[in-house]
Amino acid sequence: MKVAFINTYDVYGGAAIACNRVFQAVRQAPAITSAKLLVQQKDSQDANVLAWSTSFLGRKKAFLRFALERFYFLQFAKDRSVQYAFSPANLGIDISKHPLIQEADIIHLHWTTFGFLSLKSLDKLAQLGKPVVWTLHDMWAFTGGCHYTGECTNFHVSCGNCQFLKRPRSKDISYKIFQKKFKIFHQLDLHVVTSSHWLGQEAQQSSLFKRSINSSNQVSIQTIPTPIDIEAFKPVAKAEIRSKLKLNPQKFQVLFGAMNIADQRKGFKYFEEALQILKSQYPDLNEQMELLIFGKASPELLAALPYPVNNLGVLSGSEQMSQAYNAADLFIIPSLEDNLPNTIIEALACGTPTVAFHTGGIPDMIYHQHNGYLAQYKDAKDLAKGIHWALAEADYVQLSQNAHQKALDNFTESAVAHQYIQLYQKVLAQKNKPNK
Repeated sequence: MKVAFINTYDVYGGAAIACNRVFQAVRQAPAITSAKLLVQQKDSQDANVLAWSTSFLGRKKAFLRFALERFYFLQFAKDRSVQYAFSPANLGIDISKHPLIQEADIIHLHWTTFGFLSLKSLDKLAQLGKPVVWTLHDMWAFTGGCHYTGECTNFHVSCGNCQFLKRPRSKDISYKIFQKKFKIFHQLDLHVVTSSHWLGQEAQQSSLFKRSINSSNQVSIQTIPTPIDIEAFKPVAKAEIRSKLKLNPQKFQVLFGAMNIADQRKGFKYFEEALQILKSQYPDLNEQMELLIFGKASPELLAALPYPVNNLGVLSGSEQMSQAYNAADLFIIPSLEDNLPNTIIEALACGTPTVAFHTGGIPDMIYHQHNGYLAQYKDAKDLAKGIHWALAEADYVQLSQNAHQKALDNFTESAVAHQYIQLYQKVLAQKNKPNK
């Protein structure tokens, strides 16, 4: 069985990391004779990852497509704060003639926007007639262009009156993109995978998937989580890691991080507010707690936090990330919209309990007061309560063991690969079944 994985990047961003982890897990399965990952931009040294173009000019063209797509959308966007929240997919590459695609039994799409695959590119793939498995990392595939919809439910019927546009109308650009997708998806032999049950439920609500292929059948949608390398992410003695990172071994270390901490979806303002509440209402932790922060962050943001900050900066690679989780007593992720965050899976695998809002796919990973704490959505007071509960009230040793066990039970590479192989075999059996 030959499988062609497609993603815009191989290591940059959460979707790329998730895609790569699925790819590495699947390609080791005995049923797979060949699996390669085709990307627009390659930053790893993995020989099984193929870049569309490796030349200097090719990389410049890729950046130009990305920039032009962003510029194109800005003429419609309500302001610059949403310039990355919506992808029109008006520019891309026709990959249908690439040898990897031509030879593949299954095309496995992941996150393909930002100038890699356009809607026309998807149409070209549809014309090949090959089975397409599409693992969704956000909501883009079944909306009129946005990656997350917030409270909007227009995609249930047909997009339009888009909240991200400065002039939302019933037949605005989101409506037009939605209609184009409908025509393309109608041709695709499409099988959708979501890594969280929440995203699967949202996908089932979209008319794009309700009426694709033909008017009586719904696209198959199933949930398969993202795997984790349990050898790269595993519990390590905190004293050892804290000594290496020069952290106070006597203090509770509370971890928060994101690629860009200023990203509103990551909920930094709720983290800051929760810390202020914690400081005033739970004084027993005042002299016992420090903060660990990773990711892109301005000094002004960090200076406003009410506890001492240990800034780890931008981290890259499994080793650095694993050290951060193992140095921490608790991981805080107050995301407002998220699918199945890699960071939570990583933290759990390292035995680090997590406090988060009850939203998106996060309840798939955190069981309330079992391996972490699920705070009420956008409730900074409950977030503070969860931090205090985990550090001062819970049986921390049991909490940590439960976190690690959750990763072992649900997110190992072998378990996830097995589910994908079963899906591939089912897809090919349906493809090869003779018509009556």
